[in-house]
Amino acid sequence: MSKNSLRLGVNIDHVATVRNARGGAYPDPIRAAKLAEEAGADGITAHLREDRRHITDADIDGLMEALSVPLNFEMAATDEMQKIALRHKPHAVCIVPEKREERTTEGGLEVAREENRLAHFIAPLRDAGCRVSIFIAADQKQIEAAHRIGAEVIELHTGAYCDHHAEGNFAARDRELDALQDMATFAHSLGLEVHAGHGLTYETVAPVAAFPEVMELNIGHFLIGEAIFRGLTPAVQEMRRLMDEARLGDST
Repeated sequence: MSKNSLRLGVNIDHVATVRNARGGAYPDPIRAAKLAEEAGADGITAHLREDRRHITDADIDGLMEALSVPLNFEMAATDEMQKIALRHKPHAVCIVPEKREERTTEGGLEVAREENRLAHFIAPLRDAGCRVSIFIAADQKQIEAAHRIGAEVIELHTGAYCDHHAEGNFAARDRELDALQDMATFAHSLGLEVHAGHGLTYETVAPVAAFPEVMELNIGHFLIGEAIFRGLTPAVQEMRRLMDEARLGDST
């Protein structure tokens, strides 16, 4: 992989959301993961929630067996999820905040306030060979805490940036984008690998993809929605194209 390469992780959670709406077997998130892989995804992301609202334990079993690209296992910092991760030993584990009442992940993890607990929580995961990522806001205090507890990777929460863009609040959008850039640079200076994700679309992906410190973008809900109109394979291919153009400085 060249220094300009940027990985795309496709989150297939909401294929499972559609499946679970009817309680049947279709659409199959594992089939979606394989299609995404064939379309150019460098990895697959799946969030196993406490309430199993989309991805299930059986889905994780199936993904581990079927994928030839890495699985990024998103999870809350609970004993139950730690046991599941230690049983499967996925390539990467991303620790995210989780509240049962939220529709989607609402913000970054509060690492600084729970530094001691999280340090002990991630140690067995690292010992098992999983790359541990912490999903956090563009906040220097949280990045420093993630570094201290032994995380190898941070994933910057791009939701506020995307929300401001969707609302037409471009001044706030640009301030948030500047903060993301500054904190990507800061995290990189500490030796952390930098990822980013949440809410990214065709309209918002290029500025973040252009950050040289960012090595991976994780994108899900938008791609699954876009797949309804154009199909999953072309939806992923278009995101891949936009990311690559931005990284090479060809975006307009």
